[in-house]
Amino acid sequence: MSQESISEHTLYLIQASYASAPLALSKLQQLYTDGDQVVLMGESVMHTAHDSIQALEKCFVLENEQPLLNPLQKNIQLIDYAAFAELCLQFTRSISLK
Repeated sequence: MSQESISEHTLYLIQASYASAPLALSKLQQLYTDGDQVVLMGESVMHTAHDSIQALEKCFVLENEQPLLNPLQKNIQLIDYAAFAELCLQFTRSISLK
């Protein structure tokens, strides 16, 4: 992968428990800028209806966590592990919010 294709934006990995996810998503609202990307993981996937996620053009969720979605929101894009790895490689900076 060439240095030119690596983004200077931030990849946010939301890995919070169900109870902690609203706080993590509030932090996301404060930090997020255009060009950043978000991946919901684990129990945080159950918060796709949160205002900070609804405000995003696109948010990623791993395919194996699809059963936690109810219902699938239009701005949620399901990705497999290979696509997740490719996404991670596109960013020089990633932040995990737990």
